[in-house]
Amino acid sequence: MGAQYSFEGPEFNRSIRIEARPERLSSDAGALMLREVAERLGLLAWLQRRLDDPRDPLLVTHPTMEVVLTTLLLQAQGWSDQDDADRLRQDPVLRLAVSSRGGDAALRPSPAEEQAPEGLASQPTLSRALGWLSSETNRRVLDNALLFTAGQRIRAANGGHRLRDETLDIDSLPIEVFGEQPGSEYNGHYHGDVYHPLIASLGGQRDLVGVMLRPGSLHTAADAIPFILDKVAWMKAEVCQRVTVRLDAGFPDDKLLKALEEKGIRYVSRKATNPALDKLARAHLDRHLNGSGRQEGLWCYELRYQAESWSRARRVVLVIQVEPGELFARHFYLVTNISALQLPALSLLELYRQRGNAEAAMGEWKSVLAPALSSSPRPKKTYRGKPLPPPAPIVDDDGEVVSVEEQALEARRRSFQINETSLVLSALAYNLMNAIRKTAEAGTHEGWSIRRTREQILKVGAQVLLHARSVTVAISESCAKIWEVIWYKLAHLQSRPLYLKSS
Repeated sequence: MGAQYSFEGPEFNRSIRIEARPERLSSDAGALMLREVAERLGLLAWLQRRLDDPRDPLLVTHPTMEVVLTTLLLQAQGWSDQDDADRLRQDPVLRLAVSSRGGDAALRPSPAEEQAPEGLASQPTLSRALGWLSSETNRRVLDNALLFTAGQRIRAANGGHRLRDETLDIDSLPIEVFGEQPGSEYNGHYHGDVYHPLIASLGGQRDLVGVMLRPGSLHTAADAIPFILDKVAWMKAEVCQRVTVRLDAGFPDDKLLKALEEKGIRYVSRKATNPALDKLARAHLDRHLNGSGRQEGLWCYELRYQAESWSRARRVVLVIQVEPGELFARHFYLVTNISALQLPALSLLELYRQRGNAEAAMGEWKSVLAPALSSSPRPKKTYRGKPLPPPAPIVDDDGEVVSVEEQALEARRRSFQINETSLVLSALAYNLMNAIRKTAEAGTHEGWSIRRTREQILKVGAQVLLHARSVTVAISESCAKIWEVIWYKLAHLQSRPLYLKSS
C-alpha cells in the first residue's frame, strides 16, 4: 500500500511518536455525504443526460461525471486549487465518492483489459475538462443545474408542493483577480481589478440560482433584465406561486422597473438618496433630524416620486432611524410596485431587511469556497524546458488563414468562458453544501453556517477498511451523532421532477 515513515517527536513531549503508516486514511469523509446529496437530488443523472463530452470515448479514462464530481467535491471540501488534485489522487474516500463503479472497485487495481481510473483525475485532466465544459451548451446546462439543485431540495422539503411566496435576491459582487484575465477591469467603487458578476439567490433558502460573469467596469444593473426574467419564470413554474424580486440600490433604473411591472412581478429596491428626493421629504426630515422634536425611534412615510429618468411616478417609502446614543440619524428610501394596502410601509421595510440572508449567502460563498478565476490566454512557449516551434497557421472553414489578431480575440473569449464556468461550478458546490446545511438545521434545530458545516460535518477524518466484498469507512465517534441525524434526514430527501431546458 505504501511506505512507512517516522519523524522525530515534538520537543515539548518526548513520549510522543509521529509516524506515517500505509493505512487508508482521509480527512475528507464528508465527500461521501456530498455525493449522497447529489445522487438523492438526481443531479448526476440530470447532468449526464445533458452535458456534451467531446472526448473520444476510446481514449477516456475518467468519465464525464467523475470529472465533474471531482471538481465539485474538491471545492466543497476546501481544495480549491486544481494542483491539490494531484496530491489527493489516492485519497480513498475521495476515490469512493467520485467513482461510478460499484462495490470496492474504486480502491482495487483494475484488470488490464479495462480502461478504468485508479485514482482521481489529475490537474491537467481537470484543466482540459474546464475547456469543454465551457462550451455554450454546457455552460447553459451548468447554469440550469443551479436551478435544478435548489428546486429539487425545496420541493423535497415541502412534499413536492410549491411554496406560496419566495423572494429572489439580485445583487452583484466583486471578484478580485491578479494577472491578465480577459474582462477583468479596474472598478473605481471597489478600488481594484475585478470581475463584476450578477448573482441570484433565493431569499431565506440561501440557494444560489444564477451566476453571470461580467467585465469589472460594468454598471451594477447591466444585463440584469433578461437575467432576472429568466429566473422568475423558472421560480413560478417550479418553486412558488408568487415571486418578489429584491434589489440593491444600484439596480432600480427605469428600464428594469418597467420590465418587471409589465410582467406583473413584485419588486422592492433600495433607492439611492438624492437632492430631489430629500426635497420631497424635507418636512419629515426636518421634524426628525433637525427639529426640537427629535427622538429615538423608527419612522416610515409614504411618498410618490418620479425621477427625471423615470417614465412614471412610483411608490417610495422614506425610512428614518434615530439610534440610541447616536449624534446623527440616518435615512434611506425604498421603491416598490407593491401597494400600501398589500404591504404597509413597516412590513415593506421588514421584507427588505431580510435581504441580509442573501448577502450572508454571497459572503459565505465568496469567503468559504473562495472562487478563483485565473484562466488567461497565455500561449505555451516551452515544453519540458525546450522552446516550442512557431505554431502552424490556422485556417478557417473557408480556407482563409486566421489572423493573429483574430486568434488572440478568440483566445480571450475562451478564457472568459472558462472563468465563468469555474464560477458556476463553485456556486454548484456551494448549493450541495447548502443542502447539507439545511438538513443539519432541520435535524438539530440549530443555526448552521456554511463554514461550520464544512469544519464540523465535511472535514471529518476517516479510515477506510477494505474487506472481501465490502468497504467500511470508519469516522470519529465525536462527529457520529451529527452524521446520524443528517443521514437519517437524507434518507427522506427524494428528488422531484423538474422541467428545465438544457439550452
